[in-house]
Amino acid sequence: MGTIHENYNAIRIAILWGAVSILLSACGAIPSGKNPARPQSSAGIGAFDPSPSAKQCFSQLGKANVRFSPLPNRNFGKGCSQIDSIKLLDVGTEVSNLGPVKCQLASKFAAWTEYAVKRAARQYLGSELKRIETMGSYNCRNIAGTGKRSEHAHANAIDVSAFVLSDGRRITVEEHWKNGRREKQFLTAIHGSACKRFGTVLSPDYNYAHRNHFHFDMSGNGYCR
Repeated sequence: MGTIHENYNAIRIAILWGAVSILLSACGAIPSGKNPARPQSSAGIGAFDPSPSAKQCFSQLGKANVRFSPLPNRNFGKGCSQIDSIKLLDVGTEVSNLGPVKCQLASKFAAWTEYAVKRAARQYLGSELKRIETMGSYNCRNIAGTGKRSEHAHANAIDVSAFVLSDGRRITVEEHWKNGRREKQFLTAIHGSACKRFGTVLSPDYNYAHRNHFHFDMSGNGYCR
C-alpha cells in the first residue's frame, strides 16, 4: 500500500506542477489556430482546461511580458460562454473596465496597444499614453437589432471608447473621430492598425450604435469599417 500511495502522490504532484508551470509562464503574440475548448459542464464553471491554441497563446503572452490570469472555462447557457479566456492584468499601460477576454483577442489587443496606440500618441499628439478606456468585453447579449449573439457573449470582443494622455488630455472616439486635426489623425492611424490585427473592426463609420467606440473582435476575416 505504501508504494501505491507514494506513486499516487508523485502523479498528483506532477499534474499540479504542470498546471502551475502554465500559469507562471503566462504573460503577446497571437496564435494562428482556433480550437476552442468545450466547457466542462453545462451548468457554470468548468475545469481549467485550455485548448492547445490557448496554451500556445499563454506562452506567447508570457514571452511578451504581458501579465494575466487564466480563467476557468464557463458556460452560462443561452449561447453565452467564456472559453480559453483570461483576465489582463498589465499590458504596459492602464486599461479600464476590461473583463474576461479570449486569449487570442487579448494578445492582439496587447500588441495593438504597445506598437500602435503608444507610438501614434507620441507621433500625432506629442504625449505618452496613460490609459485606454473601454466599455467592456464580456456581455451576454445579442448584436443590436438582431437575434444573433454578439461576440461579446463569448468574451471575444472589446469596445474601446477613449484614450487618456500623460499630459491630461482625453481623446474620445465620439468627440474626435471627425474633429480636431491631430486627434483625428491619431484615431485614424490606430483604427487602421487595428484593421490589420483583428478579425472585425467597427468604428463610428459603421453605424450609429458605434458612434462612441471602436469594436474589435476575432470573428471576421479582416472586416474593417
